[in-house]
Amino acid sequence: MLSLPIPNHASSEPQKKTKNPALLDRKNSLNSLNSVLQPIHHAHPRTCLLLLTILSLQILLVFTLRSLPLSLSLPLPKPLRHQANIHADNSTSADPTHDSCGSGRIFVYELPAAFNSEILANCDNLNPWSSRCDALANDGFGRSATGIAGIVPGELVPAWYWTDQFVSEIVFHNRVLKHKCRVLEPESATAFYIPFYAGLAVGKHLWSNSSARERDRHCEMMLGWVQDQPYYKRSNGWDHFLTMGRITWDFRRSKDHDWGSRCIYMSGMRNITRLLIERNPWDYFDVGVPYPTGFHPRSDSDVIEWQRFVRERNRTSLFSFAGATRGAVRNDFRGLLLRQCNETDTCTVVNCAKSRCSNGTSAILETFLGSEFCLQPRGDSFTRRSIFDCMLAGSIPVFFWRRTAYYQYEWFLPGKWESYSVFIDRNAVKNGTSIKDVLESYSKKEVRKMREKVIDNIPKIVYARPQEGLETIKDAFDVAIEGVLRRFREQEEWGFKW
Repeated sequence: MLSLPIPNHASSEPQKKTKNPALLDRKNSLNSLNSVLQPIHHAHPRTCLLLLTILSLQILLVFTLRSLPLSLSLPLPKPLRHQANIHADNSTSADPTHDSCGSGRIFVYELPAAFNSEILANCDNLNPWSSRCDALANDGFGRSATGIAGIVPGELVPAWYWTDQFVSEIVFHNRVLKHKCRVLEPESATAFYIPFYAGLAVGKHLWSNSSARERDRHCEMMLGWVQDQPYYKRSNGWDHFLTMGRITWDFRRSKDHDWGSRCIYMSGMRNITRLLIERNPWDYFDVGVPYPTGFHPRSDSDVIEWQRFVRERNRTSLFSFAGATRGAVRNDFRGLLLRQCNETDTCTVVNCAKSRCSNGTSAILETFLGSEFCLQPRGDSFTRRSIFDCMLAGSIPVFFWRRTAYYQYEWFLPGKWESYSVFIDRNAVKNGTSIKDVLESYSKKEVRKMREKVIDNIPKIVYARPQEGLETIKDAFDVAIEGVLRRFREQEEWGFKW
C-alpha cells in the first residue's frame, strides 16, 4: 500500500503565510510600469500623451485578461490543438466516420497455394466417399437452394444456399481479403490473418487409415512457414489468428492412434487465436464462431425482411426435434427426446436417421419455422449446427448441456441465456421431467419476449453474401473480426502475454 507523507502541524518552526499569486503578479506589473514611466516624464508633451494612452490600453488589457476564467482563454494554435487531441483520436469511442479502423488493421499472409487454393482445387478428393466440389462452390456457400419456394419469401430465395457446416475457412478468407481494415503493408498492421484451410486439409484423413504423420503434415508445414515470418517472431504469435473450420477436438490429438491431428498442440500454434465452430471453453485462444447456415443475406433489406417474416410466422407446434438416435450409445439421450416428442401431438419430429437432414433438404427449415421451441441436445460433440438453423427460423432453443451454447459463443449470443433460451438439465429429463410441461409453463408474453430476443440476434449468426459485407448491419464475420481486434488491443493495454 502506498503511504502519503503527513504534514507535521505540531512543528515548532513558524509557518509563513503564503501570499496570493494573483496579487503578486499585479504588484510586479505595476512596478514594471513605474520603471517605464520615469523616462516619459522628460519627453515631448505630445509624445508623452501618445505613450500614456498606449500604456493605459495595455494595462487595461492585462488586467482584463487576468480576470477572465480559463474556459474563455484564447484557442490553441492548430499544431497544439492537434497534440491535445491525440488521445481522443485514438479512443475506441471516436467517431467511426473519422477512423473506421480505430480498433486495428489486418494484414493477410499470402501463404503458398498448398495451404488453401490447391486444397480447394482437389475438392474431388477431400473425403473418402464423394466429391466435395458442389459443397465448396460459390465461394464456399455451396449450391443455390432449391425446393424452398413457398417456404421462404420469394424475394429471399436467391439468398439461400445448401451450405456445408465445415466451410468457415473459405468464407472468412474471402471476406477478410475485402475487409475495409485490411492493409497491404505488414508494418501498419495490428493483426495478422493466416488463411490456412486446416479443416479441409485434415478432413480427408479423418475417416481413412491415414497415419498420424499424414494428419499432421499440412499444419506442421504451415507453422514452419509462419514461424519464419518476421512479424510472427516479433510477437511470438500473439497478434496472429486463423479460422479452423471444424470443431476444436479434431485438432487436439494426444496420441498417434487417437482421432484427428495434433495441430493445436504444436508449439508454434500456442499463442495464435483460433476461430472454430466449437471451442474448448478452457483454452483462451479458442473462440467459438457460429456454424454456417443456409441464409446468406445480400443486403440489409434481406435481413430486415427475414426478421419480419419469422416474427409474423404462424407456429402450430409447441416444440420440435430434428435428429437421429445414436444406436451405439448406451442410454442415448436423443432417443429419450424422440420418445417424449412422439408421445404428444404438440411436438414435430424430423427423423434424421436417413438423409432428410443432409445439405440440400428443406425439412428442417420448415419444421423450425413452424415451432415455438426446438430441442437442442449435444451432437457428436457438445455443439451442433442445428442450434443456428433453429434460431435463424425464429424458434427458441432448448438446451440440456451448458457447453452446447452458453460456454461457446459469448460474442454472438446474449449474455443472459434465459433471455433467449430454455435450459433443462439432462439429468432431470432422465429422471422423468416432462419437457412438454416445462415449455407449457411459459406464458405467451414470455415466449414472445424470448422469440424477439432470438430474432434480434439473427444478424450476428449469419454470414452475408457480399464479400464486402452488408451496408450497416454487422453479421457473424464482422462480430468475429471486431472481437479479435478488441482482444489484441486489450492484450497490449494489459500486458497480458507470457
